[in-house]
Amino acid sequence: MRGHIRERSPGRWAIVLEARDPITGKRRRRWVSFRGTKRQAEVEAARLVAEAQHGGAIEPTKITVAQFLDRFERDWVAANVTARSAERYQAAFAHVRKHLGDLLLQRLAPADLARLYANLHRNGLAARTIKFIHVVLHRALGQAKVWGIIRDNPAEIAKPPKAPQQETAMLQPKEATRLLERLRDKPLYLIGSLGLATGMRRNEMLALRWRYLDLDHARLTVAQALEQTKAYGIRVKSPKTKHGKRTISLPAHVVTELRQHWKAQQEQRLALGRGRISDDAPVFATHDDKFMSPAAVTQAWMQQMELIGMPDVTLHSLRHTHASMLIKGGVDIITVSRRLGHGSPKITLEVYGHLVTGADDRAAEIMDAAFGKIG
Repeated sequence: MRGHIRERSPGRWAIVLEARDPITGKRRRRWVSFRGTKRQAEVEAARLVAEAQHGGAIEPTKITVAQFLDRFERDWVAANVTARSAERYQAAFAHVRKHLGDLLLQRLAPADLARLYANLHRNGLAARTIKFIHVVLHRALGQAKVWGIIRDNPAEIAKPPKAPQQETAMLQPKEATRLLERLRDKPLYLIGSLGLATGMRRNEMLALRWRYLDLDHARLTVAQALEQTKAYGIRVKSPKTKHGKRTISLPAHVVTELRQHWKAQQEQRLALGRGRISDDAPVFATHDDKFMSPAAVTQAWMQQMELIGMPDVTLHSLRHTHASMLIKGGVDIITVSRRLGHGSPKITLEVYGHLVTGADDRAAEIMDAAFGKIG
């Protein structure tokens, strides 16, 4: 930013501040009236320039909330989140545009956000959905602050309604066994068995190729995941986090099941005259050797759970059950975290820490052994 002064009449000055528009990038001027001597006007001009350069002032702009969200989606969302997440952002921002889109961004206040959340609640939107809208709006307004468009982020003050805790079902060992027994000889059995045995995410299992399996050494490698969006359909991408790429040891019974699955696929292909299975082929494939639709698999799973009388068991329940069984079995958190592909053991502890039991009793025993005989 630069600034200079112009005398309009004796004792009256125009302080001219020149800066680039944060939205268009074009240079524009801001005029500030001032009364006093020339020296006082120069000092005031210098103060305003310094204030702007150090974040103490924000140049006025007439950009609306809707216009800013357009830019945020174009310049930040498109470059920083997956296509699936981008769709979720767009859906969330559609609500914001409808209720607040015409407001000037720089006049957006915490009260406006509170009104937004209240309207969405009255319109029947779930509290969890409103919370997600708040989260992405908080991120967008935080970026507006970084870009120098607003001074304060009103989403840091306004709070959405509290979402009720919805815990994903964790099966007890007997329930997990019952699940597999009821799925036996059904199309989704292997997905259920592999999910329980490895804790893999749905989209990781569906992206699994035969070349990622080393059945002789009872291991598989999670190297890819599927992503399904309206814009691009089904695509292969990297796992959810950098820690998502991992190698998982397999229990013997799953190795046997995978060998049987490979044999069945092979026999089917030969019967149809398609030749041997390619190492690059999906383990869970459609009839034409394509990746299965994650949405279709979820729908089929829900229908199957209804039929076998376990409607609360989701595909994600398999992952939670895997983790809970390992922790209750005494496996350390770091190993559990690595098998799940979490970014850090801290995430694992936040989700499953309440399952860690017995360690405190052991700590008391150690202290008693060390000091119990004193005195």
